Amino acid sequence: MSTIAFTKGHGTGNDFVIIADPDGSLHLTGEQIAALTDRRFGIGGDGLLRVVRSAAIDAGTATPDAEWFMDYRNADGSISEMCGNGVRVFVKYLLSAGYATLGSGDTLRIGTRAGTKTVTLSENGFEVDLGLWRSTSDEVLVRAHGLKVARPGLGIDVGNPHVVVALSSEAELDGLDLMVQPILDPVPADGANVEFVVPAEPLITDGVGAIRMRVFERGVGETLSCGTGVAASALAVRHWAGAGAPDRWTVDVPGGRLGVRVVRTDAGERVLLSGPASLVFSGEIALA
Repeated sequence: MSTIAFTKGHGTGNDFVIIADPDGSLHLTGEQIAALTDRRFGIGGDGLLRVVRSAAIDAGTATPDAEWFMDYRNADGSISEMCGNGVRVFVKYLLSAGYATLGSGDTLRIGTRAGTKTVTLSENGFEVDLGLWRSTSDEVLVRAHGLKVARPGLGIDVGNPHVVVALSSEAELDGLDLMVQPILDPVPADGANVEFVVPAEPLITDGVGAIRMRVFERGVGETLSCGTGVAASALAVRHWAGAGAPDRWTVDVPGGRLGVRVVRTDAGERVLLSGPASLVFSGEIALA
């Protein structure tokens, strides 16, 4: 067995094992990643972030306009395109380790499998430009443990796929049992994270919308937070609210609060996610 160094970090409770591999010499299998993120027998985490230079990534995946690439894996070892909380934690690690700097007004570009994401400092931590978003045309019915009947879900793509379901009350949201995986019909080709949302009362205060959300992440299960899911949920409620809905939102998740804002451009609407990122501890572990 070899020993590798790691750092544990989280963004509003969405937690990650961080492995520095600048030159891309470490090749982790899905089984090794699942063992590292196991909450009973490993370090524990919702996923793993491998910190690697873009130049060391396969040509088909590399992002040459960003020095650093976030190789993100779900807790079961499967590959995921993006992670909004993960990007903020990734940047927090880069700054802490001295791999990058980020001052007020500066930007830092991070490569992902969903393209390059731009990060800036914000009042509540870091803000990530997730890029252009789109809704998908297929209606998906969602069955979840705790809901008596299937509910329609709105497909939202923010670099990875989501299905957002509106619920009628706080009690309905709290009554969900997300230890059981929701059933999607039809099942999206690449699967999807599933978000359940309830609007605040009132929905809009001082021009800012507010919602609560819980999420079941593909390849993970229920998590305390999901950055791209937060963005997708705000976008879905904004869509349902219709003309005049605000472009700024706060989203409360079990792990805390995140901010979402929409910026209109000639190419379409871009969605930005802001929130905190923390590094918890570092150590070494034997890699089977």
